[in-house]
Amino acid sequence: MKKLLAYLLIIISIAAVFSLEGCRILIPGRSRIAFASNCNGNFEIYTMDSDGKNQVNLTNNNSWDWYPSWSPDGSRIAFESDRNGNFEIYIMGSDGKNQVRLTDNSSWDWSPSWN
Repeated sequence: MKKLLAYLLIIISIAAVFSLEGCRILIPGRSRIAFASNCNGNFEIYTMDSDGKNQVNLTNNNSWDWYPSWSPDGSRIAFESDRNGNFEIYIMGSDGKNQVRLTDNSSWDWSPSWN
């Protein structure tokens, strides 16, 4: 019974993370918003103006891309993706170009942030 309760708690926790992820936004200078959405059934990274206009899909693939984090100067976005079979940290330009994997290990690397 304890194992069943532990599994249910894990499932509920994971579901809470997934349901909130589409709402995560980060605003550098309050002019553009970066967010992850699964509106097409697959999490992708988008940006848009702070008024909701000019939405742009920066990542467009069959993998989950989420947890966007703006660089302090707003020129790059770090994010998490499972496009190589394991969640790793990637970085890209604020326009979605030059996507590069930063981590490569068997651990799940997630929720990047800039210091």
